[in-house]
Amino acid sequence: MRVKKSTKALLLPTALGIFVSTQMTTIAQARAPRVRLGTTTLYSVLAGSAVTNTGPTTISGFAGGSVGLSPGTSFTGSASVTLSGSIHIADDAAEIAKADLVTAYNDLGIPTPTILSSPDLAGRVIKAGTYKTSAGTFSNTGKLTLDAKGDPNAVFIFQAASTVTTSTASSMALTNGAQACNVFWRVGSSATLGVNSTFIASVIALTSITATTGAKILGQLLARNGAVTLDTNTIINNKCVTAAATTTTVKATTKTTKITTTTVAVRSTTTLARGTTTSTAVTPSATSTTIAGSTATTTPEDVLPSTGKNSGSLLAIALALIGFGAVQVVALKRRNL
Repeated sequence: MRVKKSTKALLLPTALGIFVSTQMTTIAQARAPRVRLGTTTLYSVLAGSAVTNTGPTTISGFAGGSVGLSPGTSFTGSASVTLSGSIHIADDAAEIAKADLVTAYNDLGIPTPTILSSPDLAGRVIKAGTYKTSAGTFSNTGKLTLDAKGDPNAVFIFQAASTVTTSTASSMALTNGAQACNVFWRVGSSATLGVNSTFIASVIALTSITATTGAKILGQLLARNGAVTLDTNTIINNKCVTAAATTTTVKATTKTTKITTTTVAVRSTTTLARGTTTSTAVTPSATSTTIAGSTATTTPEDVLPSTGKNSGSLLAIALALIGFGAVQVVALKRRNL
């Protein structure tokens, strides 16, 4: 079966559109790993077996400053904790959050990671992406910087098969639009944050999390099965800042069309008596046409020339063109048969 040219013309842009759409979807999926946090976003601290606190600890944040525990029921040292949210101990809310935590933990294990040679991230500047080490652990003995390259939606995922540890006074920094709400550490066993250290991320550990004396956390401490241990800590769990919408103003333009009115000179012939005729030339005067406040003036010099004497030639040319067009139509139909 032959395909007409018109059908081919339609198939090409359609196929191109499908290809471009598929490629754009693939790129979007690659840049934005799906992490379904559910109700876990409301909690700064969430544990499975117990929550223990020593010393004055402050928990706050615009996303959620709550403490949750399920199925455990022991929250030791709660009197020394100042929090902006609420406490949920083995209630429905805590149970739902723990179920959501399992989903989030599993989602963080899906993206294919870049393998780093050294588990110690001190002095490194890391761009958005997913990372793990051949050793299966992570540590930070100095300063780790996360660089979003100007993208406020940039996501950083660290997959530790076993432990994560940070040294005393170690720190983390965000640059070029990176946000704490988009940084995740998936820990296969337990995480320990050093004395007076700064940690920026949501830590989701399979077993337990220990924040030692004076450690500051910009994010969350979420332990699936074990305990979360606190000691004079500051935990701030904030929402992501949405990028400001860009407004584009299009300036309206008004197009004024000039219309020219043409007056053609006409010669009037009147018969007065037998054998006597009088010819009167009607002289055109200037005329004006006004459109939307603009005036277009036509003067006698604008009058088109008479073409009556060339009408025969023009008619011949027109007939020739019509004949040529008919031949082309017949030829085209034969090719399409």
